[in-house]
Amino acid sequence: MLEGKPLIAAVDDDPTVRDLLTQYLSDNELRVRAVASGGELFALLDQDTVDLVVLDVRLPGEDGLQIARRLRERSATIPILMLTGRAEEADRVMGLELGADDYLTKPFSPRELLARIRALLRRAQAIVNIADLTSRVRGYRFDGWELNIGLRRLKNPQGEPVEITNGEFSLLVAFLASPRRVLNRDQLLDLSRLHNAEVYGRSIDIQILRLRRKIEADPRRPGFIVTQRGEGYMFDAEVSAIR
Repeated sequence: MLEGKPLIAAVDDDPTVRDLLTQYLSDNELRVRAVASGGELFALLDQDTVDLVVLDVRLPGEDGLQIARRLRERSATIPILMLTGRAEEADRVMGLELGADDYLTKPFSPRELLARIRALLRRAQAIVNIADLTSRVRGYRFDGWELNIGLRRLKNPQGEPVEITNGEFSLLVAFLASPRRVLNRDQLLDLSRLHNAEVYGRSIDIQILRLRRKIEADPRRPGFIVTQRGEGYMFDAEVSAIR
């Protein structure tokens, strides 16, 4: 029985690929709805809760990049796995810029596809867990600083307000929800999108630089947002939640 299992929407105009995805993923305890176009995908989204979208870039009419853009406007968190051709590097880059979470080149191994889908589902569940946690938190305190989530207001240890942008706020919430845990760029991107859908991959490093300038005593030698070379960033402070 697959009732209650994650629902995967597979968008590909090739019926052979749709049959392959449906059979293989169903055999591995995933529910699958295979459709041929963006119109069919959004009709499905209106009818059911889709947990992940496998999306072919090369589609007639509205292509996968256009669909990915529309999908991100509708949901900032649903995982998107793009299927591309070997020579379509520009499409892969554009897909990631538009908010796709991963890509796989055709022809692909069904086992690798399954592994990537499972990894994205695990990551999505972790994000849901953190979102649930932060939804029950009114704010955070760290080293004399206080962040009010509802008001999006940051105060320094002297009690003075510090102006932060929406992107900086979203990034700070992501760090404070996971103190002393190394977060890579993809994780920060996903967690930031919980509070601001306009945070993009290339902007993460810029947002961190700007945030450091506002909360660090010496931004060139950060004590809060610490770089972990080859891994990501860690918020190195004692953080308490305000409930």
